[in-house]
Amino acid sequence: MSCLGFIGTHAGVALIFITGFSWVALFSLFCVYALNMFGISAGFHRYFSHRSYKTNRFFQFVLAWLGTSAAQRGPLWWAAHHRDHHRHSDQKEDIHSPIREAFWYSHFGWILCPENFATKHSRVRDLTKYPELRFLDRFYLVPPFVRASILFGLGSFLASNYPQLQTSGPQLLAWGFFAGTMISYHITFSINSFAHLFGSRSYETSDSSKNNWLLALLTFGEGWHNNHHQYPGLERHGHRWWEFDLTHSLLKILSSLGVVYDMRVQPPIDKLKYESTRNTA
Repeated sequence: MSCLGFIGTHAGVALIFITGFSWVALFSLFCVYALNMFGISAGFHRYFSHRSYKTNRFFQFVLAWLGTSAAQRGPLWWAAHHRDHHRHSDQKEDIHSPIREAFWYSHFGWILCPENFATKHSRVRDLTKYPELRFLDRFYLVPPFVRASILFGLGSFLASNYPQLQTSGPQLLAWGFFAGTMISYHITFSINSFAHLFGSRSYETSDSSKNNWLLALLTFGEGWHNNHHQYPGLERHGHRWWEFDLTHSLLKILSSLGVVYDMRVQPPIDKLKYESTRNTA
């Protein structure tokens, strides 16, 4: 089912050539992409994998639902694999590494490999105590199915009541769900692959992690990957003032509303030992 869902999402993108274009469909694509990026960056990565801030149990479930809706499996599975990535970064045990593995395997091939299907519960004992997280991890297809159904229903409603918008249920399913999910797949996976090959290094870490400003913009701040590998427990990935980190900005807003708290921030900027070494690959 994991392989069929992944392959089916890519195949479903072809529907955009059948259902046609509308501005509503394009807007739905951007909305799904933004929700996926926030769910993966703020939820699966910074919260579940690294526990870099705290929140209440209700919003914890919201983050888990958003991340799972991105169709990248469940929160326990995702966090367990990511913790292993940091433990063995660019070593032989690191299945994400383009240095140790073939590029396409590091990008997405490992997801289709049966030996990586199981959730390593021993890596996420702090998360397995929550039954709702175990539920989402087991039934990880439910949130994507709910999102797809909502988009199809919304498109059908708009087609019936506002035909001037020139949209439909199949069109929003194709553009919003399939295209939005597929694009967020590969932008997310690029942090594992491209961000270990192309970019600059602010810190001399033991791996090949690099900062990539373009990926940082596309992933809401995840592209400051070298910064993150130097200080993996910090909530903020962009350390310099110009290293824009949208996820951090959004979490700061939520912090001001009392939704999240105890955010781990970076050391004072004057104590950061930047080394302006640049990889020209």
